Amino acid sequence: QVQLVESGGGLVQAGGSRRLSCAASGRTFSNKAMGWFRQDPGKEREFVAAINWSGYSTLYADSVKGRFTISRDNAMNTVYLQMNSLKPEDTAVYYCAAGRLGSIRITGSEYDYWGQGTQVTVSS
Repeated sequence: QVQLVESGGGLVQAGGSRRLSCAASGRTFSNKAMGWFRQDPGKEREFVAAINWSGYSTLYADSVKGRFTISRDNAMNTVYLQMNSLKPEDTAVYYCAAGRLGSIRITGSEYDYWGQGTQVTVSS
């Protein structure tokens, strides 16, 4: 069982930065891939970024590539999403998720555990 708690959301101006954190409980965090997804009301949930169990492999959605960075600290049971050059279209509730396996996945159905989400609002 893994419990996830996101933090770091809030209001930020376009062009600004924000770092999201996701603290995980449970002994099996370090062997799971982790992902960030986002969802705006009325839209489908969207893959943002993922990182494998070791942290050596990452994958990003085209919409955030070059602006967002996912990282993890297995000793602290935490995964991060550094968001730079934020745009109004990045506004959404951001969710972290723990994967079923250690390798990267981009579909939500391959993630077993989800946090409650944290709202990020980017003003123009």
